[in-house]
Amino acid sequence: MKKTAIILAIASAGLSISAQAANPEPFTVQHLVKINKLHSPALSNDGSKIVYAVKKFDAEGESSSDLYIQDLSQADSKAKQLTSVKGTEHSVAFAADDQSIYFLAGRSGSSQLYKLSLNGGEAIQISDFPLDVEGFKLSQDGTQVVMNMRVFPECKDLKCSEDKFTAEQERKSSGREYKQLMVRHWDTWSDHSRSHLFVAKLNGEKIITAVDVTAGLDTETPPKPFSGMEEVTFTPDGKHLVYGAKAPGKDQAWITNYDLWQVPVTGGDAVNLTEANKAWDANPTFSADGRYLAYLAMTKPGFEADRYRIMLRDTVTGQEKEVAPLWDRSASSLTFGKDNRTLYVTAQDVGQVTVFEVNTQFGDVKTVYNDGSNSVVGVTNDKIIINHKSLVQPGDLYSMNLDGQGIKQLTQVNQEKLAEIKFGEFEQFSFKGWNNEEVHGYWIKPSDYKAGQKYPIAFLVHGGPQGSFGNSFSSRWNAQLWAGAGYGVVMIDFHGSTGYGQEFTDSISQDWGGKPLEDLQKGLAAVTKQQKWLDETRTCALGGSYGGYMMNWIQGNWSDGFNCLVNHAGLFDMRSMYYVTEELWFPEYEFGGTYQDNKELYEKFNPVNYTENWKTPMLVIHGEKDFRVPYGQGLAAFSFMQRKGIPSELLIYPEENHWILNPDNLEQWYANVLGWMDRWTEKK
Repeated sequence: MKKTAIILAIASAGLSISAQAANPEPFTVQHLVKINKLHSPALSNDGSKIVYAVKKFDAEGESSSDLYIQDLSQADSKAKQLTSVKGTEHSVAFAADDQSIYFLAGRSGSSQLYKLSLNGGEAIQISDFPLDVEGFKLSQDGTQVVMNMRVFPECKDLKCSEDKFTAEQERKSSGREYKQLMVRHWDTWSDHSRSHLFVAKLNGEKIITAVDVTAGLDTETPPKPFSGMEEVTFTPDGKHLVYGAKAPGKDQAWITNYDLWQVPVTGGDAVNLTEANKAWDANPTFSADGRYLAYLAMTKPGFEADRYRIMLRDTVTGQEKEVAPLWDRSASSLTFGKDNRTLYVTAQDVGQVTVFEVNTQFGDVKTVYNDGSNSVVGVTNDKIIINHKSLVQPGDLYSMNLDGQGIKQLTQVNQEKLAEIKFGEFEQFSFKGWNNEEVHGYWIKPSDYKAGQKYPIAFLVHGGPQGSFGNSFSSRWNAQLWAGAGYGVVMIDFHGSTGYGQEFTDSISQDWGGKPLEDLQKGLAAVTKQQKWLDETRTCALGGSYGGYMMNWIQGNWSDGFNCLVNHAGLFDMRSMYYVTEELWFPEYEFGGTYQDNKELYEKFNPVNYTENWKTPMLVIHGEKDFRVPYGQGLAAFSFMQRKGIPSELLIYPEENHWILNPDNLEQWYANVLGWMDRWTEKK
């Protein structure tokens, strides 16, 4: 059993712990919404400097984001603030000579590209398009930039798209007209615009013109809503772009066939590089010498949680192979080392997001660093720079040797804030779940834990369902907030969770209410037996999305298990859910086809069919802009409980989507959730 008690884990990893104030406070949502957020880190080409942004909040709750630079060549160097203009700067990239940086900012009223000399002076706006620049990436030699902007595919220039956006805002009718799916995605109704890629020359002056190299394309690139410029890259010779996108068609809502396309930087016909693979291809990454193209590829059409395999294409011979085909983890990012042959890869791994070294020639995989949740910022000749988070660390930059040794903390963007906070001690545990197979989870002690006392339980169930509540720091469902409120926290990575091998992840498909429920039951029984301070007689379960589905499923299939439930954005009726969600590929894979194809399975695991057993008090929460699980699902569950007389409350957010993003709403969310749990666990 792997243990990661907080003090031991941090000390053994060489990570610093902020000096504690004399009387630190239990962690609250008021602390959470004011935590500084490090983002947009960029490593210089020579590896000697790093620039990053920090988002901070003032006393009134207003946020701003400024850039900082740190010299990595000097021991114990301190960060220097580069910008102090009101607003947000983000998406940083170094110029090829490392003497200046580029970034995006909205200083002029729209998001545009800026250049800032590192030798002094003010940032210069170098783009002035009539539309927002949403992302960008530089060519290897720094003479070109690719930017993505939302345009209308039928338009021949940006002015045409600008006029169409203006006309849409000014029209007096409000009806939206569609002829095919997808009509809406995540939280946005389609306005028929698409994200396109524009290439421009960089010569030290303002950008005058940019070529739409995806002109006329009727699909998104980068793919929305969550992909960014990691799906776009120049070829090392600067002559082409490679990007991820679906082929145009009427099947956008029910296929996951994203391909990699190559197009000249001057525009023209795009070539599909991965046409043979009918599943998801992503993350094109070239070695600096141009010899190899690495990318990620799934193999199961229609499945969004398949294992991302590492593919390597020799651009000289055209030969392609899967790297490390026996490695049973799903890669999430790729970075070439300076030797152009080694890949540094991140992947979920037993409750962590681990950094691995992968030999592209022989397929050897070595663990470099496996504590917490990590993303690779950059690689030098002898160092890896990572952004590290954990259950007690919101996010800071670290450097380490290529073998994971010699870890050194570079930033402490929340040093003063964390000194005032007392987190709960945590540990990873395991138990025998479904089919007597090993299942992992975490427990967290209340931050005011006293030996000999028993504490009520917050039983958190993750969404996805192919997901994980692992060793990371969340700005929404932050497990330490329940510890700060006096609860013992339990989180189970049930069958279907990610980071435990693809067979484990696959096991939930077409079995939503089977193996996961058994794991949750056995996990709660095991941890309360192992940890006597957990009071199983005072337990509330809560979850969002699939976790919310599980709250509805528990109501009908484990109705005596909890004192109360909290259901955020949970699926209530699988039949109606199929017809109103936007990404149809998801239910069609998870339930073996359309509702008409396999209605028996949809109904087998349909919570609405077990409402005769419902009796546990439940708080229902939903956002009206949630198009993944439309809010009618939450209303239906609440309506049923109200008519049956089951204690129930409803919290609806008109402007929120599948997540709660507004800090004021997040404070209200936790006040309602913790108040509900306190009431039913009789917590003093």
